[in-house]
Amino acid sequence: MRRRPVSVIVFALILVLLVWQVPDALLLTFGGALLGVFLRGGGDLLFKRFGLSGTARVLVFTLLLVLLGVAFALMAAPQLAEQANQLWQQVPRVMEQGTQRLSQYSWGQQLLEKAKPENLQLPSGGGSSAFAVLGGTFGALGNFVLLIFLGLYFAVDPGLYRRGIELFFPPSLRPKARATCEEIAETLRGWLGAQLVSMTVVGVLTTLGLWALGIPLAPLLGMIAALLTFIPNIGPVMAAVPAVLLGLDSGMTGALSVVGLYLAVQTVESYLITPYVQKRSVDLPPALTIMAQVAMGTLFGITGLALATPLAAMGMMLVHRLYVEDYLDQERPEEAPVVLR
Repeated sequence: MRRRPVSVIVFALILVLLVWQVPDALLLTFGGALLGVFLRGGGDLLFKRFGLSGTARVLVFTLLLVLLGVAFALMAAPQLAEQANQLWQQVPRVMEQGTQRLSQYSWGQQLLEKAKPENLQLPSGGGSSAFAVLGGTFGALGNFVLLIFLGLYFAVDPGLYRRGIELFFPPSLRPKARATCEEIAETLRGWLGAQLVSMTVVGVLTTLGLWALGIPLAPLLGMIAALLTFIPNIGPVMAAVPAVLLGLDSGMTGALSVVGLYLAVQTVESYLITPYVQKRSVDLPPALTIMAQVAMGTLFGITGLALATPLAAMGMMLVHRLYVEDYLDQERPEEAPVVLR
C-alpha cells in the first residue's frame, strides 16, 4: 500500500535533481518531445487513412515538411531576407527620430538618461567577446540538431520511451502511468494544434492590417507576429515593437494606429480563435500562464520562456490526474449497499 506514494516521491525527486543539475538538457528533451508530438500528430492526421505504419507516416510527413521548407526558401526567402535587411536599416533611424522627439519633454529626457548604457547594469564576464558569440552560435546550432533528432526518435517509436517511464513505477501503477503518458501526449497535441491555428490567423490578420495602414515590410512583420504568437501574452508585445517603431516614421498617429491594430488582432485571437480551437486542450488561466513564463524565463532564459506554456499545460493536467482525481475519489462517500427485503 505504501509503494505508490514512495514511487511518486522518488520520481519527483529525480525530476527535481535533473532540473537542478542539467536544466538545459531537460528543456531540450521536452522540446524534442514536443516536436515528436507534432511530427507524430501531423503524420497520423494526413496519412493514417492510407494504411501506412506509424514510422512511415512520420517519415513521409517529415519529408513533406522538408520539401515545403525548400520551396519556401526558393520562393519567399529572398524577399523576406531583403525586407529583414531593410528593417535592420530602418529601425535605428526611426529610433533616432523617436529619441529626438522624446528629448523635447522633461520626462522624456529623464527616461533617455536612465536608458543610457552606462546607467544600465549589464552582465559582466566578457560575454560580448567574439569567442563567446562564436561559442553561443555553435551551441545553438548543436542544440537545434539535437532537437531535430530527438523529435524524430520520439515520433518514430513513442511506445519505447513510454515503456521506459513505466519502469519507474511498480506493476500495480504501470497502467495508470501508461494512461497518463498518453494523456500528456494528447494534451500537448491539442495545445500545439491550437497554437498553430492561432499563429496562422495572427500572421494573416497582421499582414493584411499593416498593408492596409501603409506600414512598410508588412509580410515580414506579419511573419514575426505569427512566430512570436507561440509565446502567449509576452510574444505579441515583442512582435509589436518593430511595427510601432516603423509606424512612428509617419508620426504619432501612425504608431497609435499600429498599436490599435495589434490590440484588435490579439483581441480576436484571445477571445474568438483560441477559445474555439482549444476546446479539446487545456484552457490555461492567463495569470498562471504569465507566472509560468516569468518563472521559466528568469530561470532558463529564452528557451524556458518559449516552453513555459506547454509545460504549464502539462503540469495542470498532471495535477488534475494524479492529485485532484485521487483526492475526490478518497473524499467521495461510499454508496450504501442495497438490501432487498
